[in-house]
Amino acid sequence: MVSPDNILMYLLPEQEAQVKEIFAQLAERGFPQQNQKPHITVTFAPTMRPKVVQRAAEILPPLMPAEFRRVGTVVFGTKGKQTVAWLLETSDELEEAARAISRLNPDGRGSRWIPHLTMGLRIPRDIVPDYVRALDEITNPHFKTLNAPRAAFWSPKVQELTEF
Repeated sequence: MVSPDNILMYLLPEQEAQVKEIFAQLAERGFPQQNQKPHITVTFAPTMRPKVVQRAAEILPPLMPAEFRRVGTVVFGTKGKQTVAWLLETSDELEEAARAISRLNPDGRGSRWIPHLTMGLRIPRDIVPDYVRALDEITNPHFKTLNAPRAAFWSPKVQELTEF
């Protein structure tokens, strides 16, 4: 399965390293290895339309760097494999921009945007409670703020990253 095109924001390198260290510690405890590059998705599609990328390139750069506050842990999915993520809050301006970009994407979620950082992809449903408990134990309680200095368009099909 080819991953979808994404408009996303990347973390500061030191925060990305902190998240990858959490992934490593979770794997040491026997949980599924997480290999994704930590990021905050604005919208995604099997193939992103150029007008969506163009609009993102216009409205996201003035809002960078973006600051996010970790406000909880959420679980997405209703099937056997689920996604565990940190629920994030950010500025009203960035939320409005993300919703405007998503609204332009016919494959997106309309005006909805739930800012989050995926901390566990494809976690078997029966171990999600243990995964969340371990994530809470491993995560430094002072690691509450995330900073995204850059936004970009990532197309995995052609392995091309276009920074805005």
